[in-house]
Amino acid sequence: MNDLAFENQSFLWGSEAGPVRILSEYLHPKAEFKTQGITDTLVVFGSARIPSSESNQTKQSSPLQELSHYYEEAREFSKLITEWAESLKKEIPNRNLHICTGGGPGIMEAGNRGARDAGSKSVALNIVLPHEQHPNPFVNKELTFEFHYFFMRKLWFMKNCRGMIAFPGGFGTFDELFETLTLVQTGKKSPIPILLYGKKFWSEVINFKKLAEMRLISEEDLHLFGYADSPLEALRFFQEKIRFELTHSEGTKT
Repeated sequence: MNDLAFENQSFLWGSEAGPVRILSEYLHPKAEFKTQGITDTLVVFGSARIPSSESNQTKQSSPLQELSHYYEEAREFSKLITEWAESLKKEIPNRNLHICTGGGPGIMEAGNRGARDAGSKSVALNIVLPHEQHPNPFVNKELTFEFHYFFMRKLWFMKNCRGMIAFPGGFGTFDELFETLTLVQTGKKSPIPILLYGKKFWSEVINFKKLAEMRLISEEDLHLFGYADSPLEALRFFQEKIRFELTHSEGTKT
Protein backbone atom coordinates (compact mmCIF):
# COMPACT_ATOMS: atom_id res chain seq x y z
CA MET A 1 0.00 0.00 0.00
CA ASN A 2 1.94 2.99 -1.32
CA ASP A 3 -0.90 5.49 -1.75
CA LEU A 4 -0.69 8.87 -0.08
CA ALA A 5 -3.12 8.93 2.83
CA PHE A 6 -5.29 11.64 1.26
CA GLU A 7 -5.50 9.62 -1.99
CA ASN A 8 -6.33 6.31 -0.34
CA GLN A 9 -10.04 5.73 -1.02
CA SER A 10 -10.24 2.77 1.30
CA PHE A 11 -8.96 4.88 4.19
CA LEU A 12 -11.00 7.97 3.33
CA TRP A 13 -14.25 5.99 3.36
CA GLY A 14 -13.35 4.11 6.53
CA SER A 15 -14.60 4.90 10.03
CA GLU A 16 -11.30 6.46 11.11
CA ALA A 17 -11.49 9.18 8.44
CA GLY A 18 -14.98 10.40 9.36
CA PRO A 19 -13.66 13.74 10.71
CA VAL A 20 -11.75 14.28 7.44
CA ARG A 21 -14.92 13.78 5.39
CA ILE A 22 -16.90 16.11 7.65
CA LEU A 23 -14.24 18.81 7.47
CA SER A 24 -14.12 18.49 3.67
CA GLU A 25 -17.85 19.19 3.48
CA TYR A 26 -17.22 22.40 5.39
CA LEU A 27 -14.05 23.62 3.69
CA HIS A 28 -14.94 22.87 0.07
CA PRO A 29 -18.17 24.96 -0.07
CA LYS A 30 -16.48 27.71 1.94
CA ALA A 31 -13.64 27.94 -0.58
CA GLU A 32 -15.97 27.88 -3.59
CA PHE A 33 -18.30 30.52 -2.17
CA LYS A 34 -15.32 32.79 -1.70
CA THR A 35 -14.08 32.11 -5.24
CA GLN A 36 -17.52 32.69 -6.76
CA GLY A 37 -18.21 35.78 -4.64
CA ILE A 38 -21.27 34.38 -2.83
CA THR A 39 -21.88 36.42 0.32
CA ASP A 40 -25.59 36.01 1.07
CA THR A 41 -28.38 33.59 0.16
CA LEU A 42 -32.14 33.36 0.21
CA VAL A 43 -33.04 29.74 0.86
CA VAL A 44 -35.97 28.13 -0.95
CA PHE A 45 -37.44 25.00 0.65
CA GLY A 46 -40.33 22.87 -0.62
CA SER A 47 -41.31 19.44 -1.84
CA ALA A 48 -39.21 17.56 -4.37
CA ARG A 49 -42.43 15.83 -5.49
CA ILE A 50 -44.37 18.86 -6.75
CA PRO A 51 -44.18 18.78 -10.57
CA SER A 52 -44.18 21.65 -13.03
CA SER A 53 -47.21 22.20 -15.24
CA GLU A 54 -45.06 20.91 -18.13
CA SER A 55 -44.40 17.57 -16.44
CA ASN A 56 -45.98 14.34 -17.65
CA GLN A 57 -46.99 13.81 -14.05
CA THR A 58 -49.44 16.70 -14.22
CA LYS A 59 -51.17 15.13 -17.21
CA GLN A 60 -52.33 12.30 -14.98
CA SER A 61 -54.94 12.63 -12.27
CA SER A 62 -53.17 12.84 -8.92
CA PRO A 63 -53.23 14.96 -5.76
CA LEU A 64 -49.82 16.36 -6.75
CA GLN A 65 -51.31 17.73 -9.95
CA GLU A 66 -53.31 20.19 -7.87
CA LEU A 67 -50.08 21.48 -6.32
CA SER A 68 -48.24 22.16 -9.58
CA HIS A 69 -49.10 25.87 -9.38
CA TYR A 70 -46.66 26.09 -6.45
CA TYR A 71 -43.84 25.10 -8.81
CA GLU A 72 -44.72 27.93 -11.17
CA GLU A 73 -45.07 30.40 -8.29
CA ALA A 74 -41.74 29.33 -6.77
CA ARG A 75 -40.11 29.84 -10.15
CA GLU A 76 -41.65 33.29 -10.53
CA PHE A 77 -40.73 34.31 -6.98
CA SER A 78 -37.11 33.25 -7.49
CA LYS A 79 -36.96 35.25 -10.70
CA LEU A 80 -38.38 38.34 -9.01
CA ILE A 81 -36.11 38.16 -5.96
CA THR A 82 -33.07 37.58 -8.16
CA GLU A 83 -33.87 40.60 -10.31
CA TRP A 84 -34.29 42.68 -7.16
CA ALA A 85 -30.99 41.39 -5.79
CA GLU A 86 -29.23 42.38 -9.00
CA SER A 87 -30.61 45.92 -8.65
CA LEU A 88 -29.10 46.18 -5.15
CA LYS A 89 -25.52 45.65 -6.26
CA LYS A 90 -24.92 49.36 -6.81
CA GLU A 91 -26.16 50.15 -3.30
CA ILE A 92 -24.23 47.36 -1.55
CA PRO A 93 -21.31 46.56 -3.87
CA ASN A 94 -19.55 44.21 -1.46
CA ARG A 95 -22.59 42.01 -0.90
CA ASN A 96 -24.89 39.99 -3.10
CA LEU A 97 -27.94 37.79 -2.67
CA HIS A 98 -28.45 34.48 -4.48
CA ILE A 99 -31.13 31.82 -4.43
CA CYS A 100 -30.07 28.65 -2.60
CA THR A 101 -31.97 25.34 -2.88
CA GLY A 102 -31.47 21.68 -2.11
CA GLY A 103 -30.58 21.10 -5.75
CA GLY A 104 -33.16 18.41 -6.45
CA PRO A 105 -36.44 18.34 -8.41
CA GLY A 106 -39.80 19.93 -7.63
CA ILE A 107 -39.76 23.22 -5.73
CA MET A 108 -35.95 23.08 -5.56
CA GLU A 109 -35.79 22.95 -9.35
CA ALA A 110 -38.24 25.84 -9.57
CA GLY A 111 -35.97 27.95 -7.36
CA ASN A 112 -32.87 27.35 -9.45
CA ARG A 113 -34.89 27.76 -12.64
CA GLY A 114 -36.26 31.13 -11.58
CA ALA A 115 -32.76 32.41 -10.89
CA ARG A 116 -31.71 31.17 -14.34
CA ASP A 117 -34.71 32.97 -15.87
CA ALA A 118 -33.38 36.19 -14.33
CA GLY A 119 -29.95 35.58 -15.88
CA SER A 120 -28.19 34.83 -12.62
CA LYS A 121 -26.51 31.88 -10.96
CA SER A 122 -27.81 30.08 -7.88
CA VAL A 123 -26.57 27.70 -5.21
CA ALA A 124 -27.56 24.03 -5.02
CA LEU A 125 -26.82 21.94 -1.92
CA ASN A 126 -27.64 18.42 -3.04
CA ILE A 127 -27.73 15.39 -0.74
CA VAL A 128 -26.66 11.89 -1.79
CA LEU A 129 -29.61 9.60 -1.02
CA PRO A 130 -30.27 5.88 -1.55
CA HIS A 131 -32.74 6.70 -4.32
CA GLU A 132 -30.10 8.87 -6.01
CA GLN A 133 -31.40 12.41 -5.95
CA HIS A 134 -29.63 14.06 -8.87
CA PRO A 135 -29.13 17.81 -9.28
CA ASN A 136 -31.80 19.40 -11.45
CA PRO A 137 -30.90 20.74 -14.92
CA PHE A 138 -31.05 24.40 -13.84
CA VAL A 139 -28.25 24.38 -11.27
CA ASN A 140 -24.89 26.03 -11.84
CA LYS A 141 -22.19 23.37 -11.77
CA GLU A 142 -19.65 25.60 -10.04
CA LEU A 143 -22.13 26.23 -7.21
CA THR A 144 -23.54 22.70 -6.88
CA PHE A 145 -22.33 20.66 -3.93
CA GLU A 146 -22.92 17.01 -3.12
CA PHE A 147 -23.25 16.23 0.60
CA HIS A 148 -23.01 12.91 2.38
CA TYR A 149 -23.84 14.38 5.80
CA PHE A 150 -27.23 16.00 6.34
CA PHE A 151 -25.90 18.13 9.20
CA MET A 152 -23.16 19.69 7.07
CA ARG A 153 -25.69 20.45 4.36
CA LYS A 154 -27.91 22.08 7.00
CA LEU A 155 -24.99 24.19 8.20
CA TRP A 156 -24.48 25.61 4.72
CA PHE A 157 -28.18 26.29 4.27
CA MET A 158 -27.98 28.63 7.27
CA LYS A 159 -24.41 29.95 7.17
CA ASN A 160 -25.01 32.67 4.56
CA CYS A 161 -28.80 32.82 4.86
CA ARG A 162 -30.49 36.24 4.92
CA GLY A 163 -34.01 34.90 4.44
CA MET A 164 -35.92 31.65 4.03
CA ILE A 165 -39.14 30.76 2.19
CA ALA A 166 -40.93 27.45 2.66
CA PHE A 167 -43.33 26.22 0.00
CA PRO A 168 -45.59 23.22 0.70
CA GLY A 169 -43.66 20.03 1.36
CA GLY A 170 -43.30 16.92 3.46
CA PHE A 171 -40.89 15.65 6.11
CA GLY A 172 -37.82 17.31 4.58
CA THR A 173 -39.46 20.72 4.28
CA PHE A 174 -40.86 20.49 7.82
CA ASP A 175 -37.45 19.46 9.12
CA GLU A 176 -35.69 22.44 7.56
CA LEU A 177 -38.45 24.88 8.52
CA PHE A 178 -38.57 23.88 12.18
CA GLU A 179 -34.80 23.77 12.47
CA THR A 180 -34.61 27.31 11.10
CA LEU A 181 -37.34 28.50 13.47
CA THR A 182 -35.55 26.83 16.39
CA LEU A 183 -32.20 28.40 15.52
CA VAL A 184 -33.73 31.88 15.34
CA GLN A 185 -35.92 31.34 18.42
CA THR A 186 -32.94 30.25 20.53
CA GLY A 187 -30.57 32.92 19.20
CA LYS A 188 -28.24 30.43 17.54
CA LYS A 189 -29.03 32.10 14.22
CA SER A 190 -29.22 35.86 13.85
CA PRO A 191 -32.83 36.95 13.12
CA ILE A 192 -33.86 36.50 9.50
CA PRO A 193 -37.22 36.86 7.73
CA ILE A 194 -38.98 33.47 7.41
CA LEU A 195 -41.93 33.15 5.05
CA LEU A 196 -44.49 30.36 4.71
CA TYR A 197 -45.85 30.34 1.17
CA GLY A 198 -49.45 29.21 0.82
CA LYS A 199 -51.30 30.26 3.98
CA LYS A 200 -54.15 27.78 3.48
CA PHE A 201 -51.73 24.85 3.26
CA TRP A 202 -49.67 25.83 6.29
CA SER A 203 -52.71 26.72 8.40
CA GLU A 204 -54.24 23.32 7.68
CA VAL A 205 -51.17 21.22 8.40
CA ILE A 206 -49.78 23.12 11.44
CA ASN A 207 -51.83 24.86 14.11
CA PHE A 208 -49.28 27.36 15.37
CA LYS A 209 -51.89 29.32 17.32
CA LYS A 210 -52.84 26.19 19.24
CA LEU A 211 -49.21 25.65 20.20
CA ALA A 212 -49.14 29.20 21.60
CA GLU A 213 -52.45 28.73 23.43
CA MET A 214 -51.04 25.62 25.09
CA ARG A 215 -47.93 27.62 26.07
CA LEU A 216 -45.73 25.19 24.11
CA ILE A 217 -44.41 28.21 22.24
CA SER A 218 -44.76 31.86 23.21
CA GLU A 219 -47.02 34.40 21.53
CA GLU A 220 -43.88 36.20 20.38
CA ASP A 221 -42.83 33.11 18.45
CA LEU A 222 -45.80 33.61 16.15
CA HIS A 223 -44.00 36.69 14.85
CA LEU A 224 -40.93 34.72 13.76
CA PHE A 225 -42.55 34.09 10.38
CA GLY A 226 -45.08 35.50 7.93
CA TYR A 227 -47.33 34.24 5.15
CA ALA A 228 -47.68 34.99 1.45
CA ASP A 229 -49.96 33.76 -1.32
CA SER A 230 -48.38 35.27 -4.42
CA PRO A 231 -44.84 35.73 -5.76
CA LEU A 232 -45.23 39.52 -5.63
CA GLU A 233 -46.43 39.44 -2.02
CA ALA A 234 -43.46 37.24 -1.11
CA LEU A 235 -41.06 39.60 -2.89
CA ARG A 236 -42.40 42.59 -0.97
CA PHE A 237 -42.07 40.70 2.32
CA PHE A 238 -38.36 40.16 1.77
CA GLN A 239 -37.77 43.61 0.30
CA GLU A 240 -39.07 45.04 3.56
CA LYS A 241 -37.38 42.65 5.97
CA ILE A 242 -34.03 41.46 4.58
CA ARG A 243 -31.10 43.20 6.24
CA PHE A 244 -27.47 43.22 5.17
CA GLU A 245 -26.00 45.03 8.17
CA LEU A 246 -24.27 41.91 9.45
CA THR A 247 -20.91 40.99 8.03
CA HIS A 248 -20.47 37.70 6.19
CA SER A 249 -18.98 36.02 9.24
CA GLU A 250 -21.60 37.23 11.72
CA GLY A 251 -24.69 35.73 10.10
CA THR A 252 -24.64 32.31 11.76
CA LYS A 253 -23.14 31.34 15.06
CA THR A 254 -21.15 28.29 14.01
